[in-house]
Parts: sequence; C-alpha cells; structure tokens
Amino acid sequence: MPLNRCIALPLAALVAGTAMASQASAAEELNIYSARHYDSDEALYSAFTEQTGIEVNVLEGDSDQLIQRLTLEGEASPADVMITVDAGRLWRGEQEDIFASVDSAVLDERLPAYMRHPEGKWFGFSQRVRAIFIDPTEVDAGELTRYEDLADPAFEGEVCIRSSNNIYNQSLLASMIAHHGEEDAEAWAKGVVGNFARDPEGGDTDQILGVASGQCHIAVANHYYYVRLVNSDDEADREAAEKVEIIFPNQKDRGAHVNVGGAGMVKGAPNAQNAVRFLEFLASDEAQALFATGNYEFPAVETVETDGVIASWGDFKKDDLNVSVLGENNPEAVRIFDRVGWR
Repeated sequence: MPLNRCIALPLAALVAGTAMASQASAAEELNIYSARHYDSDEALYSAFTEQTGIEVNVLEGDSDQLIQRLTLEGEASPADVMITVDAGRLWRGEQEDIFASVDSAVLDERLPAYMRHPEGKWFGFSQRVRAIFIDPTEVDAGELTRYEDLADPAFEGEVCIRSSNNIYNQSLLASMIAHHGEEDAEAWAKGVVGNFARDPEGGDTDQILGVASGQCHIAVANHYYYVRLVNSDDEADREAAEKVEIIFPNQKDRGAHVNVGGAGMVKGAPNAQNAVRFLEFLASDEAQALFATGNYEFPAVETVETDGVIASWGDFKKDDLNVSVLGENNPEAVRIFDRVGWR
C-alpha cells in the first residue's frame, strides 16, 4: 500500500486539522506523528506495511510542535504513535500525558531494560552514543578517556561543543547529574565552559569539522555524524574525518553515554492494536537493521549485527542508566547550564 506523507504546517493550521485527520480510524491503518526526518524511515514504514497489510500515514514535524498538537487535539487526535529522538523529548511528551502505557512481552524480551520506560510509556529503538573526537596530533587519547576529563584545565581553549539549548547536551549533563549529583555536575559544566575554544555554534557536524580544521582539538558529537562524514560523497568530508579520532568515553567505569530514537503509543490511539504491532515491529531484526544502515545508529537489540564503520569499532561498554532518567533530570540540567553561562 502507498505511504501517505504529510509535512507539518504552522501550529494554527495544525489545530485546524489536516487531511490526515479525516483518514483516522480506518480498519487497517496506522497514523504516526514523527519528529524523525530521515529518508531511511520510509523503509521502516514500507516494510511494516508489506509485513502486515496495515497502511501507514505519517505527519512529520518538530518534536515540540507535535507534542503541542497532540495536547491540543486531546481525545480527538487521529495519532496512534509518536516517534522522536532523545529521551529529553520523550520525557516532554510524557509530561504532557500524551503516551499510553504498553505492556508487551515482545518489547520486554527484545529491548534492554535501560531502553524501556519503567511504565511502558515509550521505548528506545535505536542508540546514539555521544562521543568525543580529538585531533590525535595535538591530544593524547590516553589523557582524555572520560567525559569528566573535558573539564580538566589542561584542555583550556581546546573544546568545541554545541550550545546549551541542544537536547543532546542537556541529556549528557542529565547523565552527569545522575552519576555525580547536582553539585559535581555543575562543577563539571563550569569546567567545560572554561575550556571552550569558541562560543558554541552550529550542529554536531560543525564540532567535528572544527577539530579537522584546527579551530579546536577536542569536540563532542553523536557518533553517526562522524560516520556520515566517513561515508560522504564529498571528498572534503572524508578528508576531514581522517583527521579526527573517535573516543568512546568511560570504558573503565560506567560506559559511554547513550541516548535514543524512540516511540510510544499515543493515549486514546484509534488504532491501538496496530500501534502495538508497529512498536513490536520496530524491535524486530529487520527494523533494527534498517535503523543501523539508514542513519548509522546502533541497534537497540544487542544481537542485531552492524556493518561498515560501526562494525569496525567492535564491542564497547555503554552506560546502562535507564534513559528515562535523562528526561527526569532535564530541567535541572537546563538550570545548571544557565548558572554556569553555557550559552
């Protein structure tokens, strides 16, 4: 069956409704609100339709905008599933009470406990590691093995990292709060600010390119941005990737910080049974492989094999802190960023 795609409109138009709303509640369909914007996700929807015969309708938009839409729509919403990235955004949806709890033996068996909300309100289906990148000609990897080391005064003026309004950094700081407490986490954030090579600017790719160009010697970014450079059709991107070295931190203690691409069933979903089938499909070997090949994310199901650059890294230790904690600690992380002047 064909995949119907709707691109999110300004909020006023969203409240008024779209053609998608008129399609809701058909016997064999599934309505998804998605804040993921990867072409590879279409392969997930097509594979689900091929396997089940359930037609998938997708409305794409900004995560906060979609959460607000769901809140305004309430029980009249046609949405069955919401998909987004980062536990902080999933937590925001949880706070707005948009998710229904799902009890699934399949999801419990397939997904590690730390990738599942304790009450089944949402689930992580792909893993994103927040890695450290260095210029190996300027920085000894043996001296930078932990996130904590980013605050070491020895690295003053050497760190490129995104702004504090970036959800990835908020979740990283949320994990530091969980492991060290608020006081030590704030001291760490203050130390990192003291080591900035430049005012925060740009996205994750820009931080890696900052190292490659010599603007800084250390950067923090999600792993898949690096893999995109490695696999780019642009020779300049590939050359930049060759100049940096990736580090997966904290291998001797808690492991590298992991965040998620995740989804949950919307409360009052008109096609609830189909929603559960879709969530369970996302944990299948087929879907997990698509996450890995489509956007170079790590599968959440640990038995699914990877290939290419990701496979070449081999096994490494990942932090098994339940990702729901990253959302719970988000408000305090934002307050800490404000207090230490991380703009």
